[in-house]
Parts: sequence; C-alpha cells; structure tokens
Amino acid sequence: MKLTLKGALTKGAVLLTAGLLLLPIAQADAADVLLSQGKAATSSSIEDSGFEAGRAVDGNTATRWASLEGHDPEWIAIDLGATAAINRVKLTWEAAYGKSYKIQTSLNGTTWTDIFSTTTGNGAIDDLTVSGTGRYVRLYGTARGTAWGYSLWEFQVYGTTGGGDDPQPPTAPTNLTSTGVTSSTVGLSWGASTDNVGVTGYTIYRNGTAVGTTAGTTYTDMGLAASTAYTYTVKASDQAGNMSVASNAVTATTSGGTGGAAVPFGSHVIPYAAGMLKPSGTQATLDQKVVDYYQRWKTAFLKQNCGNGWYQVISPDASHPYVGEAQGYGMVISATMAGADPAAKTIFDGLLKYVLAHPSQYNSDLHAAEQDTSCNSDNGSDSATDADLDIAYGLLLADRQWGSSGTYNYKSLAIRRINAIKASIVNPTTKLLRMGDWSTSGGKHYYISRTSDWMVDHFRAFRKATGDSSWDTVRTAHQNVIASLQSSYAPSTGLLPDFVINTNTSPRPATGEVLESPNDGKYWWNACRVPWRIGADAVTSADAKSLAAARKLNTWVKSKTGGNPSNIGIGYQLNGAQIEAGSDACYFASFAVAAMTDSGSQAWLDALWNKMLVTPIDTSSYYAASVQLQVMIAASHNHWVP
Repeated sequence: MKLTLKGALTKGAVLLTAGLLLLPIAQADAADVLLSQGKAATSSSIEDSGFEAGRAVDGNTATRWASLEGHDPEWIAIDLGATAAINRVKLTWEAAYGKSYKIQTSLNGTTWTDIFSTTTGNGAIDDLTVSGTGRYVRLYGTARGTAWGYSLWEFQVYGTTGGGDDPQPPTAPTNLTSTGVTSSTVGLSWGASTDNVGVTGYTIYRNGTAVGTTAGTTYTDMGLAASTAYTYTVKASDQAGNMSVASNAVTATTSGGTGGAAVPFGSHVIPYAAGMLKPSGTQATLDQKVVDYYQRWKTAFLKQNCGNGWYQVISPDASHPYVGEAQGYGMVISATMAGADPAAKTIFDGLLKYVLAHPSQYNSDLHAAEQDTSCNSDNGSDSATDADLDIAYGLLLADRQWGSSGTYNYKSLAIRRINAIKASIVNPTTKLLRMGDWSTSGGKHYYISRTSDWMVDHFRAFRKATGDSSWDTVRTAHQNVIASLQSSYAPSTGLLPDFVINTNTSPRPATGEVLESPNDGKYWWNACRVPWRIGADAVTSADAKSLAAARKLNTWVKSKTGGNPSNIGIGYQLNGAQIEAGSDACYFASFAVAAMTDSGSQAWLDALWNKMLVTPIDTSSYYAASVQLQVMIAASHNHWVP
C-alpha cells in the first residue's frame, strides 16, 4: 500500500486546497489510463441523499460516496463498460476509511476475484499496484477504521481495454416498451440483441444512470416515487465486455400513491433483525433476481384451468394435479410480490376463490388438500396442515397489503382459518401440529407430527392477529422439540427427520415408514424445507431458540460440503450420512436462509445464492421451484411477518 496523502480530517470535512476542490483529479502516469471516471457505480448502501456511489467516480474531490454508518460489510462497485486489464487502483478516503477491505474484479458482476486485501488500512490515499482482469471492480469493506461508515472522495481504476479477440459489440436492444406501472414500479421489456459470439446480459438505465442488470429481456424497476415520470434505455453486453449502443428511450409514469400495496415488494419497509446477512450485490439487483425467477415460476405453474375465475398452482410432480400445499405457496408468494406484479391482487383473489370452493369435509374452514384434473376434490377431501398454515398466513399478508374492505374480508377469513387450525390440527395435549384434520384422537397418526409444518414465524403472526396467547404455547412447544431432537438425535448435524413419533411421551424420529416412505425418520423430502422454515423466524425475530437451531444446521452443512453448494446431496441420515447423490433446490436452497444467521458465512451465503441463480427452473417440479422462490424472497430480505 502506498500512502501519498495523510491527514486527520473530521467527519464530513472538505479538502480546502482550491485546486484540489475545484479541479478534476490529475491524470496518472502516461502509462496508466483512467478507466473509471464517469462510469456507472453502485453500492451496498448510502448514508443519505447526496452520497451516492456515482459521487466517487465523478472526478471531483468535493463530492463523495458514503455508506450507512456503523455497519459491516459495505461495498462500492464500478462498471467499466468493458473488460479491462487493471494495474492500479487509487482510493482517496474521507475521514471514514476502511481498516480491512478487499479490491475485487468480476467479469459478470456476480462472481468476484480478490486482487488486493488488507487488514491494516489507515485512511488518506491508498495508491495500489494490482493485477487483475474484469469489467467490474469493487471495494469490499469488512471492518471500518472509525465508528462511522466507509467514505471515498474518489475511487479510481487504471488499466487498459480493447485488443481482445472479440472487439465487436452486440446490436442495440430493440422496441423497449413499458409493460405496466404501479405506484412504485415500472415494468420493461425489449427485443433481444444479437452478437457475433453471444449476448451475456443487459444493463438498464433510469434517467441516464445504471440501475440494474438482467440476463433476460424483461426488468421491473422498483422503489420508485408515485406519480413520477422516468425515462429508460437498455444496453446489451457480450462475454468480452463489449457494450452496445443504447436502445430507444421510453418514458413511463408511475401511478398515484393510493390503492397500491402497503408493503410493496422491494420496499424493505419491514427490516430484518440486526446483523442478518444478505447475498452480496446491490439491493436492486437482488430484488430483480427474485422478480425474474418469479416471472418464470408464474409462467410454469400459475394456471386458470377450471374456469370460475379461479387461479391454481399446478403440481406436476405431486400425487394430484392440484394440491393444497401449492395453493398455499401461491397465496403467500402473490401477496408478497404485490408492488412488483400489478396482477398480484387478482391472482391472490383467484387462488382464494379456488381454496374457498374446496373445503375439507371435516372442517369447512380448512382446505381439501387434493383435486383432480377437473378440479374436483379427491382422496377423502381432508386437509393438509402446511397448506392451511400458509393459506392463513397469506390472508394476513393480503389484509396488510390491500385491507379487508373489498370483495373478500381477508382478516376475517384469516382468523376463521387460524381458529380452525387450532381446533382441528393442533393436538390439544402436546400443542404440536398434527398432519391434518383427518388425524383424530384414537388413530395411529394422532401423536405424529411433520417437522416441515413447524413454521414458527406463522405462529407469531397468528398470535398477533387473534390476540390468542395459546399460540405462544404452540410456538414454545415446537421450539422445545426442535432443540430436543437436535440435541438427542442429531448432535453433530442439527438435522430433523421428516416425521416425529411419540409426541405425547418422548418425541423421536420415526422408525421406518409411518406415512410416506422408509425414510420417514430421516432428513428427506419433507424436512428439506426445515432450514428455510426455522431460518425465516430467526432472521425476522432474532429469537434465540430459532437462531441456535438455524446456526447448528448451517455450521454442519458448510463444513460437510467444504463450502460448495453443489456438494449438497439429496437426503441425509440424521448423523450426516448422505442418502442419494444429485442436486435439488429444496435441499441446497433452503440452507441459504440458515446461512443468513451467521456473520461468518457471507461467502457461503453468496455461493448458495449463486447456485440458485445458475440453476434453471425445473418446470416439472412446482415443489423445487416454489421452495427456491420463497428462499430467494427470504434471502433478499423481502420476507416479512404481518
């Protein structure tokens, strides 16, 4: 590290030398070409308006980027516009400097390579000789040198571009259009670009500033002001980092602020507990990845096959074409995506209408879990616990999003279903969930419970909605059994079995087949959701019991796989012995939510997130796709408890 300026500036101080304040920063030696000035820059956060990332690449030492105060890690990244050979990075720090930080490069803005790191930074100017290649360059700070944040007057990157084997840029995207607006979002689509080698992605510009990237030809810009006009263009990039000229410009005006979702997707108005990780990258990029996957999920699984204004989530990999679990997923997802999808309320109401038209034969306020191709209830017309838990939770989300004065009184319907769950599904003796309203006293399944139904954040929401303190008892009962099972049967892994027996005496993993398969007592196709379900409560509440359970799972799987998500297999014995080879999103994605609870698992969380991004959606499995989508919602800090 070469320090060429040293000073004890106070927080927010301005350098007073007239030339330094008013003139652009001097060019480096002739052999160095300044590549970063005026390029698109993004950051993990900003302290306030006026401290945006672009201020660190504007050539003016009177302006600066500043992150949120008191938080690690934070980062700022520059898109150079083309792949470059990078030989020098110059950081002009404000008083709020980084003590421990890395300089990283990336070809795609997702996978990063370290080209410099230090744990002894002391501020002023760091003039670094480096060697690396990439289109994107990032400062990644892991420890602040002060109590404030990270702040740079200038972030300069030097090197050379061009001279590669592929100098030809892609053609410009065509026919950029707005596909719809809400009070806080603008949807965009465009015609694909072409390239002599291949287009790798698109950069979206709002009012001339880069706001996001995508590999597809659609994008939803989120977090916008109501009743405001925005102008967009799009540029394409290829593998060599060549960027096309801009598409045609399109202007879209967001709608008025009334009548929209109260908690629009991407607004992050309900924060997670302090210290919970999220994948690296700008929040806008994380949100967009979720929206992209959601659109593919909708295309593959959301249908209107039986008329009556119904929507259904199809389940090609289940025993019936329509199962209650899928409808519950659909209701939670559609209510959560309100604000990003203008059709969210229509979809939610169509799913709700379908659910209400198919009541359980045992309790009409619960849902019959299985329907045939004609949408007629089948196989006993009884309930499945996880379906009704998610349906009730989705109704609470809908009440918060849109209120209950419209076609459906969401709040009233939610409370009726919550009370029905208490009456027909919660075991009155153990306070643990049964598997459905068909599991009645005296039957062989009465004291059996399914671990993937143990949704502690749902119990919290039910307590708040009803004011019924018995939901506190239910929550505590489930958390105590989780801790007991982890301690007694999976002390080195934290894994839970699909089913737990003897819940009235000494709860333990099922022995042999009690409902579905010989693996009912192992970490199998039900329990694969457990890290997500436990983690969802941990990250939103910081509950000590949920955190402990999630961290135990995370510690084991990170060690077991050597930090490589592709090593997560299909099914495990509770001692950690793998059952099958292969890879499935229910298994690898779920662990991402548990990883968020561990401050030392940023790289592991990033690896899990990137594994999700590069895994094509399986259109034959609503189960894997629906689990991954909900994990992505949670991992991007878009899950919330009503």
